[in-house]
Amino acid sequence: MNPKKIKYIFKQAFKSMWRNRMMGLASIGSVTAVLIILGFVLIVVLNVNNIALVTKETFDEIAVYLRDDVDENQIEEMGKSFREIDGVMGVAFQTKDYALEKLKEDWGKDAFLLEGLRVNPLPNTYIVQLKDVSKSEEVIAKLQTFEGVEDVQYYKDAVNSLIKIADFVKRVGAGLIMILLLISVFIISNTIKITVLNRQKEIELMQYIGATNGYVRGPFMIEGILLGLIGSLLAIFLISLGYNYIINYLAGRYVALLSGISGYMVGVEMILSDLIIIFLTIGIGIGILGSLVSLKKFLSV
Repeated sequence: MNPKKIKYIFKQAFKSMWRNRMMGLASIGSVTAVLIILGFVLIVVLNVNNIALVTKETFDEIAVYLRDDVDENQIEEMGKSFREIDGVMGVAFQTKDYALEKLKEDWGKDAFLLEGLRVNPLPNTYIVQLKDVSKSEEVIAKLQTFEGVEDVQYYKDAVNSLIKIADFVKRVGAGLIMILLLISVFIISNTIKITVLNRQKEIELMQYIGATNGYVRGPFMIEGILLGLIGSLLAIFLISLGYNYIINYLAGRYVALLSGISGYMVGVEMILSDLIIIFLTIGIGIGILGSLVSLKKFLSV
């Protein structure tokens, strides 16, 4: 195709987009909405999976919280008894004072919030390391029988819950994305349809004088691609801006409340390159599909 034809195709595409700019904005908005929801689903799933992977590293550790009325002799005897439980590899004692100091270190600049505490609210704790994760339930059941044990915490249930949440988000997100994809294709196809109807006589004349199928379809295909491309670029910008803001907000203001959970979140730079590829592919694909649907229905070429 010579440069004049290419210039004509792009010129007609831009003219059509300006002429039907309100429908074009609706098309761009629908594509952007689809991709923002897709981005949200991907980010939630990635973060939940990342937190689950990090938490899995502590699968072999059980935290046994002791009551405040347990004296030093009882604490020592409990440690010996814990070591004798089948499936336990090791036991480490952590005082409540050490736990408080460690918490202050984790909170960093927000540690001043803990300075006003008159009473240390944290319990003395035994960290019980497992030989085999498969025996965790048996070990927990035995640990809970000891007098002086206030609570036993294990992260397996939490991680299983996180995985279930991720699966739920995937299913709901997939349904929403499919619905919005269909809406986007419908809106773009209607945008192209209006252009086709406005240029019906011109198209018939072009066909009559022997214009090729590609020459006739070209402006409409380019218009659909541009609408999808603009929508995808806008979605990339909004997702990057919004996600970066959320990470900074959590890290900056609520680190104390969240106990550093922002550190487990996947960084913007880690997902941006993948999002760009996915969004551009889907956005342009929606534009092409919408154009093809419209052209197949309204052009006998």
